[in-house]
Amino acid sequence: MHLIGVRKSLAEKHAWLPGAVLKAFEQSKTMALEQLRDVSAAKVTLPFLEEALASARGLMGEDFWPYGLEANRKTLEAFLRHHHAQGLSPRLVGVEEMFHPGTHESFKI
Repeated sequence: MHLIGVRKSLAEKHAWLPGAVLKAFEQSKTMALEQLRDVSAAKVTLPFLEEALASARGLMGEDFWPYGLEANRKTLEAFLRHHHAQGLSPRLVGVEEMFHPGTHESFKI
């Protein structure tokens, strides 16, 4: 759905930065989902919040906003195949090529 980018010059200068950005976003998502699960005081004006969350989890699993390369590998590979097949890239790009090596693994929170 969305991507977060780090300028290549910054990643080359500070190899730890892309992994740290990923970790920060993973921690933020964890905190946001914990707050969303607490329905004692609604954080959003979504009617039937508990039912909507249960429906999303039933359809898409517990982590319905997956972050990281492995969690999104199948989707990214399909995107790259279609991108190449439609002539938008001169060669089939590998998923690992799209991400800084420091982001290839997710961090446990």
